[in-house]
Amino acid sequence: MRATDDRYATERDRFDLAVRMIRHEARTGTIRLCTGFTEDRIRKIYASYFPGERNTVRRRRGKTPSQIAPFVTTAQRQGEASLIAGLLVHSRVAEIDASGRSLRAVNVPPNVMGCRFCDAYEAYLYLHYRPQLSFEWAWNLLRSLVRTHELQLAWCALCDGSYVRDAYALDYERCPFCEVKDHG
Repeated sequence: MRATDDRYATERDRFDLAVRMIRHEARTGTIRLCTGFTEDRIRKIYASYFPGERNTVRRRRGKTPSQIAPFVTTAQRQGEASLIAGLLVHSRVAEIDASGRSLRAVNVPPNVMGCRFCDAYEAYLYLHYRPQLSFEWAWNLLRSLVRTHELQLAWCALCDGSYVRDAYALDYERCPFCEVKDHG
């Protein structure tokens, strides 16, 4: 048995994804959803491959955040959420329908979606000087855009740029960038 055989490629990809997500401090449930690994296996991967990094790579406990208010309470957070949403669409984790709501990409296996999500989050970390949204908050953003539709994309009446907005709140059709520019 050789680990380089093609029959082990999918297992190896899922393992690599789990390690990648652990580096981003993803919660066990999020990793399990994308890889299909058991909670015990994820804990063993962490214990085996991150023994000296326990102070730098933490394991978050509890459920994934589910509130949407942090994405829309300030222009800075709304701008960051808008950037991540755009990267999620660009990475083909989500696609936009005619109404402006993001939908999950069709026929994408969970491990491929997990890799694309990591690509989008890593691009966000690269593009943003002081990122405030963790991996789990970005995961919550995806969930809020795709599954619950509590958040949606809208287009600014001034610059025609897209931004994330609360689907159930009054919208002044102004992106956070135009808002800051006018009031800053």
